[in-house]
Amino acid sequence: MPYKTILFFLLIALKVSAQQKQFSVDDNGKFIYYEVVEKAAGKDSLMLRAKAFVESYNKTLKRQNSTDSSITAKGVMVIDKTILVASHPTGEVSFTLNCEARDKKYRFWLTDFEYIPYGRDRYSNYVPTTKIATPLEKTPGKLSAGEWKDIVEAAYSKTVNFAERLKKALSSYQTEKRQIKGETISTKKW
Repeated sequence: MPYKTILFFLLIALKVSAQQKQFSVDDNGKFIYYEVVEKAAGKDSLMLRAKAFVESYNKTLKRQNSTDSSITAKGVMVIDKTILVASHPTGEVSFTLNCEARDKKYRFWLTDFEYIPYGRDRYSNYVPTTKIATPLEKTPGKLSAGEWKDIVEAAYSKTVNFAERLKKALSSYQTEKRQIKGETISTKKW
């Protein structure tokens, strides 16, 4: 009898530890990744760093709106599927980044996650199969529920990595790179 209870609690503990972290849900029922960070820096320097971060990722992030205390950008993350050693993209997740700063703290959130699946074209390149995006909150039917769960987990891990890069960029002191103007060599003067 006691072995059964111990086995039961062991199985429950194993089930609880196997759960993955997931997106939070906002008031509108959309997935959101939200974080507030206390930082000993001024609002102006935080906003300059945030704008520099968005501009440095110009292939995946496009700035939509910018004020003196906030910035909004749209971005894209490519979701990969790995089988043994080889990996290939399965789709892309578009999102909206909002970042607001005050003195000595800032907050950012990523929301409006939408998935566009990839497929192979006639040249064996992975391209979007459709222009219509599916929100990540919308769960599909039973047939593709397992694949959709993998996509949501991959999107969450990519979002966490993106948030870490953003926090690292906003915490570091960036200095402008000075371009040293090289001397021009004249072959006409002796």
